[in-house]
Amino acid sequence: MQYNYQDLIQLFNNTFTKEYKTKLVKGGDEPIYIPANNDCSFHQVIFAHGYYASALHEIAHWCQAGEARRQLEDYGYWYVPDGRDEQQQKTFEQVEVYPQALEWAFNASAQKVFNISSDNLNGFQGDRHQFKEKVFQQVLYFLEHGFPKRAAQFITVLAEFYGTPLPLIKAQFEEKQTQIKELSSEPF
Repeated sequence: MQYNYQDLIQLFNNTFTKEYKTKLVKGGDEPIYIPANNDCSFHQVIFAHGYYASALHEIAHWCQAGEARRQLEDYGYWYVPDGRDEQQQKTFEQVEVYPQALEWAFNASAQKVFNISSDNLNGFQGDRHQFKEKVFQQVLYFLEHGFPKRAAQFITVLAEFYGTPLPLIKAQFEEKQTQIKELSSEPF
């Protein structure tokens, strides 16, 4: 199956622009969320370099952010770039469980292998298997209790586009469906 970031832009914008005044935008080196301002009348979910995985990850953050956070640049979230020490990495992984679980569901909806990422190639390397397990437990919670509204909408849109049967089930998240990202030229 072919995966094009242009498809994600079209699917996201067709689904969310009218109601949420938000667009998915291809960016440069760093992903960022920029709320509407005097220079731009719509909110922008900007993903890195046209990477499909980066787009899904940034959409996951957008789906997590509540209305107040969507008024703040980068949702007002804490972030320390690559090169984090042990404590910073533990904090990073704690806050990444939820969005990476949504991202995993988006990948499953697109029938694409998900790469879990600790995004810290030049810093402390924690237990990636333990991090993956925490993300998987959050996926199981969503499967049992339901996904947040916007995430559920996007899961449906992706599933329809890629011909994936719904509802998503645990088997779509089994070991063969994910990888632990060790090194990659494509950041999430």
